[in-house]
Amino acid sequence: MRKRVLGKDGLEVSGLGLGCMGLSHGYGPATGRPDAVALLRAAVERGVTFFDTAQIYGPFTNERLVGEALAPFHGQVAIATKFGFAFDADGKPTGALDSRPASIRRTTEGSLQRLGVETIDLLYQHRVDPNVPIEDVAGTVQELITEGKVKHFGLSEAGVRTIRRAHAVQPVTAVQSEYSLWWREPEAEILPTLEALGIGFVAFSPLGKGFLTGKIDETTTFDSSDFRNTVPRFAPENRSANQAVVDLIGGIAARKGATPAQLALSWVSAQRPWIVPIPGTTKLHRLEENLGAANVELTPGDLREIDTAASRITVHGHRYSEGAQKMIDR
Repeated sequence: MRKRVLGKDGLEVSGLGLGCMGLSHGYGPATGRPDAVALLRAAVERGVTFFDTAQIYGPFTNERLVGEALAPFHGQVAIATKFGFAFDADGKPTGALDSRPASIRRTTEGSLQRLGVETIDLLYQHRVDPNVPIEDVAGTVQELITEGKVKHFGLSEAGVRTIRRAHAVQPVTAVQSEYSLWWREPEAEILPTLEALGIGFVAFSPLGKGFLTGKIDETTTFDSSDFRNTVPRFAPENRSANQAVVDLIGGIAARKGATPAQLALSWVSAQRPWIVPIPGTTKLHRLEENLGAANVELTPGDLREIDTAASRITVHGHRYSEGAQKMIDR
């Protein structure tokens, strides 16, 4: 698989990464541990070197899973994890944010233990904490880098002003945000800012939380523990209205001899050479399908056709619940 470089300090990763959240959190019941470990190791065997997890996924169980599965591949893969949510004395999420320096240090030590590594390749602030100056956050991560506990600093769902302030203290290697053919907000300000500063971009939910695969319609039902039940964009009436996006992708994909998922991933990768999509999956055949996107070449004409058609489509529904939306820094 072709490699891509995130940031000026040269974090080289596979052109497609793997979002690991869904193996244990967010999309219904957790995948059985043996199957999840096998999937992660199959990804490495197929050239994936970039894996994304977080403390909040589970919580903590996803980091342990990733650590166990990737233990044989230390030095060959890059693992990204995230801090920034608050937990009570029993380790349960409180629903609040917490990026106080002491909390960053304490929870990062926990991540190191759960992942079974001496150094975290990429450490993101999961959500911007309005109660802690971003300079204090960046300074704390800088100290962890100096101590050899972290290699690279990242931000997730951060706005332009926050990115610039953080980058002035400790160079930011990557910013992670949702980006796909049905969520293109980063194009307005985030991507131009990252280009100017030499920061990489990691696109999560590049398949629109599964919708852009063409396997979901207004009749699809989700497990009671699937967070898409709370997402306005996944209300049945909005799924019906948003089918136009899937139809657009599917038509061009068929012409290119690709699946809708492959077309959607190829489109994200084609936007900048320093963008790395991290689709998630729990199934080996979906992993292989997603990795096949690397073989889908979109010409300038293809990209213009997609943009022209997409500009005529209005996507319906917010991408997060009201509570989750309040945690987005813009």
